Amino acid sequence: MGRRKKIVQECERLMDNPDHIRNIAIAAHVDHGKTTLTDNLLAGAGMIADEGEATRLMMDTEEDEQERGITIDAANVSMTHEYEDTNHLINLIDTPGHVDFGGDVTRAMRAVDGAMVVVDAVEGAMPQTETVVRQALREGVKPTLFINKVDRLISELQEGPEEMQQRLMSVIGDVNELIRGMTDDMDDIDEDWTVSVEDGTVAFGSALYRWGVSMPSMQATGIDFGDIIELERNDNRQELHDRTPLSDVVLDMVCEHFPNPLNAQPRRVPRIWRGDDESELAEGMRLVDPDGEVVFMVTDISMDPHAGEIATGRLFSGTLEKGQELYVSGTAGKNRIQNVGLFMGGEREEVERVPAGNIAAVTGLRDAIAGSTVSGVEMTPFESIEHISEPVITKSVEAKSMDDLPKLIETLRQVSKEDPTIQITINEDTGEHLISGQGELHLEVITQRIERNQGIPVNTGEPIVVYREAIRGATDTVEGISPNRHNRFYLTAEPLSEDIVDQIRLGEVSMDMPEQERREALQEAGMDKDTSQNVEHIFGTNVLIDDTKGIQHLNETMELVIEGLEEALDEGPLAGEPVQGTLLRLNDARLHEDTIHRGPAQVIPAVRRAVHRSLIAGQVALLEPIQDVRIDVPSEHMGSASGEIQGRRGRVDDMYQEGDLMVIEGIAPVDEMIGFSSDIRSATEGRASWNTENAGFRVMSDSLQRETIMEIRERKGMKLELPESIDYF
Repeated sequence: MGRRKKIVQECERLMDNPDHIRNIAIAAHVDHGKTTLTDNLLAGAGMIADEGEATRLMMDTEEDEQERGITIDAANVSMTHEYEDTNHLINLIDTPGHVDFGGDVTRAMRAVDGAMVVVDAVEGAMPQTETVVRQALREGVKPTLFINKVDRLISELQEGPEEMQQRLMSVIGDVNELIRGMTDDMDDIDEDWTVSVEDGTVAFGSALYRWGVSMPSMQATGIDFGDIIELERNDNRQELHDRTPLSDVVLDMVCEHFPNPLNAQPRRVPRIWRGDDESELAEGMRLVDPDGEVVFMVTDISMDPHAGEIATGRLFSGTLEKGQELYVSGTAGKNRIQNVGLFMGGEREEVERVPAGNIAAVTGLRDAIAGSTVSGVEMTPFESIEHISEPVITKSVEAKSMDDLPKLIETLRQVSKEDPTIQITINEDTGEHLISGQGELHLEVITQRIERNQGIPVNTGEPIVVYREAIRGATDTVEGISPNRHNRFYLTAEPLSEDIVDQIRLGEVSMDMPEQERREALQEAGMDKDTSQNVEHIFGTNVLIDDTKGIQHLNETMELVIEGLEEALDEGPLAGEPVQGTLLRLNDARLHEDTIHRGPAQVIPAVRRAVHRSLIAGQVALLEPIQDVRIDVPSEHMGSASGEIQGRRGRVDDMYQEGDLMVIEGIAPVDEMIGFSSDIRSATEGRASWNTENAGFRVMSDSLQRETIMEIRERKGMKLELPESIDYF
């Protein structure tokens, strides 16, 4: 029997014992060593040969991942590890580190109970480190810390024990500050989740040279930092690996400090599911009951050329088996499971069944998308997976040959199903397809895969920045009149507070919540009691308040009012860009008695007109997306590197020395950062490393508003004059 088959059989045996299951993700800033660490763990579990330097990138299975040297797709693997004389099943997800693929990290966190945060010892906690810690904690996932590339402190920076200790403690302090900042307000966490060397939730090592240490491992092996420095400096890395293998240190930490499903699910289920907590379904999920109803949360959709769509996710209750017919949230009818399996990196191994508490790969769920709830009975679905960042860049994609158009449309639909952070707008009449994503690289990867994997030659347009529109002040009442002049709507508008906008964006406030819970959440975020009681609709980060009293026929017309509101907010009055952060109050309405005179053709235009007028009265302005920028560069290139930010309407906020490099931190508009990669390489002779992090939207300067609005209107084929009432630019 082959080694792989034995591992699969052992995984199958362990699946039935949730006590000994650990569902974990590895998460970090780009290039801090997640995938190399995962290779170590696979080698330690006997799944790949343990040879030489660990640079096999077994989890980067796509051709473009190997070419670029970065993880693009989250990858799953199941392995076993013996800890304290007991074999454990570890279901691991290796997540991307690049900010453009942060959606994969968010979705992975829904499937796991623990997150191994990897930090480069030299670079320390970086912007994406903060993001992945935040993503984990928002999902109620417990963190531990592995500080990687400690060998560089010894061989490159020539640091002694004292300097190393200071640097490592500084990294631990930074990570703990992030953890404290998020867990202080989390009522469902009754233990201290900060990491420490003393309790064994921090490990140090080198994923490249396959050695690692933690406090428990040092006590067991007798190795201390003095030995490590001596062996590293004498190039005895193999001896270091033999005496204290990284995989044993890390997997021991996983088994000891991450919760098993029996401990995790009672705490996590109320955080991600708002159904009846007294129901049998809730009890089945809390108990991780393999005999309960199937409750499966899909966190990833991928394509297999032979098996078709594969839905991967966390099974909270029940047992998945071939032939089951299951409901998929948001769709009619049932889907029939074709087979179930486990991922072993790039390969999927079919098994007879997968019980509760595990991560499973299922085929046959044709209606599922990333974020679907799949169940044996119809149920309240899990909370939607809220992605932290929004699309900020758009590209048009067209098939070079019209014969490929149907195939391209189908492929784009599949893309949006696999990656909910991609937004696809398809105009089937003109053949124009717009893809919006998290950044230039995100869109570049998507379009390359369409050509390479689907064999569809495409033309892509220049990147287009996604803007927003928002009001700057409160308004008096404005009137919207229907085309037949028989219906009138009276609205006011005002900006929503940042706190409320953030709560909506993070999914802490939504129309899916019980009304009382929503009121309390809004009041906590700063909304007054009377307003919170009259919330009629939330669309994007905009809120409609119904302040009317006893208006006849309004109840039966409200659906059309909401439709008109959504149309108006989808395409703001300035440039047809989405509106955000606006509180609209419906104060009064006059409706015709006869239903035929207050149908969609009358109500929708009247509401749309009222919303746009109220936005203009509130001095609606264009918001542009911005990015935090960090550049690490030798001091002789500091001037040209900071000039690259300042020359892009950016601002340098800080400059400081870190090791032998200067660090420049600042912000710049996304629009100006297009092409930054090649320019910064030229300006610094290729010696700079940099990263960007989406930092939301800010009001564009008044001097640029009119010109930018006109450019967008022209591109969209809108009228090239603004309404007369927009006279404030």
